[in-house]
Amino acid sequence: MKAIVYTEYGPPDVIQLKEVAKPAPRDNEVLIKTHATTVTSADWRARSLAMPVGFGLIARLVLGVLRPRQSILGSELAGEIESVGKGVNKFKVGDQVFAFSGASMGCHAEYKCMPEDGAVVLKPANLTYDEAAAISFGGTTALDFFRRAKLQNGEKVLINGASGAVGTAAVQLARHFGANVTGVCSTANVELVRSLGANHVIDYTKEDFTENGETYGIIVDTVGTAPFSRSKGSLKERGRLLLVLGGLPDMLWIPWVSMTSSKKVIAGPAAERVEDLHFLAKLAEEGEFKPVIDRRYPFEQSAEAHSYVDTGRKKGNVVITLEQRNKT
Repeated sequence: MKAIVYTEYGPPDVIQLKEVAKPAPRDNEVLIKTHATTVTSADWRARSLAMPVGFGLIARLVLGVLRPRQSILGSELAGEIESVGKGVNKFKVGDQVFAFSGASMGCHAEYKCMPEDGAVVLKPANLTYDEAAAISFGGTTALDFFRRAKLQNGEKVLINGASGAVGTAAVQLARHFGANVTGVCSTANVELVRSLGANHVIDYTKEDFTENGETYGIIVDTVGTAPFSRSKGSLKERGRLLLVLGGLPDMLWIPWVSMTSSKKVIAGPAAERVEDLHFLAKLAEEGEFKPVIDRRYPFEQSAEAHSYVDTGRKKGNVVITLEQRNKT
């Protein structure tokens, strides 16, 4: 099978389309023929080692000191089950599914094996493969942070970086949970964020949310520009700052914030739960959640997809399509 492989860290041109061994499912696994996958900020960071402040060495220890341990990136996909292990009962050949491999990656390939009890869920019938492939990364991240923050109906929530993969998911989920949502984004993305259900949208090129006098029960920072030192004045008493992206210095402040104020900083990697995928699929079926897709690239142009993600200007998700390849 073909896969997008990288054997060294660096710019987009380190990834190459190569022939690799096609996996075979174990007794408890399903083999998925990939129709669509995505390039996320996690793929960009793993490929380039462009990590938040203080996490460079940790990243090398996890990903590989001199070269990547996992040579195939990609954490989410959608496709069709081609074969199943002899112990599989939940799925059958031909099922249309989406899946989330999370930190183990490996989805930038024509085929991917996943355990049947893993993060594999039937694709909502009203979503395309492209849309279903883009559910998991942003959706599960936003959902996990809101769960940890105990988001309440009626709370005021500000989402900094509301136009990215996590941000567009967070806007939709916060509205679903009954929050009053303010999105922060650039001029070009104001209408997009408003269309997702934000009650208010702040163009950060024209207004600094920390200086407008408004306070929020929850501030979600998806882009790393609203650490506690900057946003604390915009948090209500017992407010929570959700650091989806933050450096090590920001993390080290967390115990001190808890000891010296009623406010709280919540950070760390999001949990990967198959229950969250089922929840997001149900919302998608009901029309309450729909992944935003900025651009689509064919499999052979994966380096171009990485280059676009590297710009930091994507709206929602960037999808790599293999569906036509798998029809031929």
